[in-house]
Amino acid sequence: MFADEALDTVSVQSLWRKSREAAQESIQQNQDEPEPPGLKDFLQQVEDMVVRELVKNVRSHAFDGFQASWEDHSQRVLLIHSLQHPGAKEKGLHVTSVSWSCTGSVIACAYGIDNGDWSNEKSCVCTWNLDRRGLHHSQADLVIDVPTAVTALCCHPNQPSLIAGLYSGEVVIWDTSRTQDSVVAQTGLSADSHRDPVYQVSWVPLQKKGEFGVLSACSGGRVLLWTVGFEQGSFVQKAAYAVLQQQVPHSSSRFKARSNSTVGITSMALSPWDSDTFLVGSEGGLLLRCSFSSQTLAATAFEGQNATLRAPAVFSFRPRSGPVHSIHCSPFHNLFVSGSTDGLVHLHSLLQASPLLSLRVSDSYIFQVQWSPTRPLVFAAATGKEVQMFDLSHRSLRAAATIEQGDADQAATCLAFNCQKPHLLAVGKTDGTVNIWQLSADLMEQSPREISQLEKIANQVAE
Repeated sequence: MFADEALDTVSVQSLWRKSREAAQESIQQNQDEPEPPGLKDFLQQVEDMVVRELVKNVRSHAFDGFQASWEDHSQRVLLIHSLQHPGAKEKGLHVTSVSWSCTGSVIACAYGIDNGDWSNEKSCVCTWNLDRRGLHHSQADLVIDVPTAVTALCCHPNQPSLIAGLYSGEVVIWDTSRTQDSVVAQTGLSADSHRDPVYQVSWVPLQKKGEFGVLSACSGGRVLLWTVGFEQGSFVQKAAYAVLQQQVPHSSSRFKARSNSTVGITSMALSPWDSDTFLVGSEGGLLLRCSFSSQTLAATAFEGQNATLRAPAVFSFRPRSGPVHSIHCSPFHNLFVSGSTDGLVHLHSLLQASPLLSLRVSDSYIFQVQWSPTRPLVFAAATGKEVQMFDLSHRSLRAAATIEQGDADQAATCLAFNCQKPHLLAVGKTDGTVNIWQLSADLMEQSPREISQLEKIANQVAE
């Protein structure tokens, strides 16, 4: 069945050996070729001149600030997602606050109705994971029903949790990784908690590394600091502050109309440069620097209050002519911006009462203002119909970009830069839509001299 068969031999020529031999022959030929006449003399003649020019280039500042970009970056601002929860749209709910998760992949959105007088109608908080395969723009990944309007929202710095302030005065923490029973802790309504709408909530680093407390501020003038027992599912009040007009620092004494009246807080910000400092803005236009370590007792007690209230205000900035809706501290310097109903954005140093710069941004309200997390000289302002981006490195104080436009029923009410993915910006609107924009390269890439330019602005003396 089987038999040996004699086959012809096949030879395969080595291409590697052939190419190697060809290269060696080429080198040998080049070595044998005579040097071009005059080349050596020419190189010797120009050597000194070339060296002098190279030394000049090293010492020259002609290209200071130039940064070569070898990638093909988009120079346009692009709308990449438009997210909406149908239930919120049906009820006519507005987007009141947006916040990015610690990973930068999830956008959280709070809903309520703000038509001059907050409604007690039920609302919700929704989240979308933009990295999830099969993202559904009109179907949120998570919907949390809330019995009243959500007035403030903030995601945890390193956990899948978020805090919300409610119109009822409650503060709630949800764990967004839970599919059921997501409530981690809730303050409830008591004599020691807020009794008025909570307009700002923030996570506050505690002394133990990696642990965070919760800071909340309400229109009733109280700022409360809480620790959170995640395992016990409870809030524990650590400190309580009350901002009263009679205890506002001297530079704003014209606001002391009634000795025992409280200052209605509408905005708040933490200083990234001083863990003892936070800022508050008020309905009456007050802008105050406050201290967590203040030992001054509040001049009046609230009915039924058990906790000791302290007066935190230690310094007053020049008052605004309308309610201060937004304050945000620069992540690069001890500067902050504030936005008010007077349509102006003020750039302040934490050390001076008067603003370093005042920009006319809108003829009407400014709902929110926020610094870029990557560009020290760039900030954005939500002014109702549009969101404007300002670049202080430009000679003109006009907006560097306008990235959101809409009708009156589509006003931009809030915004949030993405610290983990700085090319993304979220904008919430009155029609219940959250738009996700991709920023252009010039709005997110820091230039080499930008920090020094910011230092120059910060070192100015306010007029």
